[in-house]
Amino acid sequence: MTALSVIEREILDQMLARRPNLEPCVAALLKLHESLVACYDGGGKLLLCGNGGSNADAMHIAGELCKSFERKRPISPDVKAALRKLPLGDDLAEHLEAGLPAIALGFNGSLKTAVENDSPLRDMAFAQEAFALAKRGDVLLGISTSGNAANCLMAMSAAKALGAVTVSLTGPKGGRMADAADIALKAPGDSTKVIQEGHIVLYHTFCALIEAHYFTEMR
Repeated sequence: MTALSVIEREILDQMLARRPNLEPCVAALLKLHESLVACYDGGGKLLLCGNGGSNADAMHIAGELCKSFERKRPISPDVKAALRKLPLGDDLAEHLEAGLPAIALGFNGSLKTAVENDSPLRDMAFAQEAFALAKRGDVLLGISTSGNAANCLMAMSAAKALGAVTVSLTGPKGGRMADAADIALKAPGDSTKVIQEGHIVLYHTFCALIEAHYFTEMR
């Protein structure tokens, strides 16, 4: 298990101070953190999928990771120097931020509708996109309060076949997605809205943890 820095431990402790009922999620949360560190150290990316509110959560997570969330994300001097030789590069060198690659699946309407129109198998649009993008060492996170979203489960299977680590973020029952995942995060709650409230806390925490692993200075 990757040892947590002082900053990372503080982030986890702050989550538990606010939401002590999420303590049973800590072990899986730390496994996810370790997988993301390995993923990003290896030049990989995080793929995300979900339906409805979980679809919005997938996009939200990608937004937190691809630019600064809580901390400054300086780019390297070598990249700055390369930018300055390019059109509008001086401005970009001053304002671009380092990103942690993350892609929310399902937002390419041309691809999604082509799959839905052309394939006789329902619910496989996420899987087709994941199969085109995933590689060994990537991480795919499927989000579903029930844990039984067929399109997310298909995406997990497609990514896992290519060597990606699969993660489910579900409600307490876990469903088929938790059974199939390498890492199963199960938020407590007896209704969709309560489970999704837990999801927000959990994904903000793992976004804060992985950012703090690479960047230390607060904005």
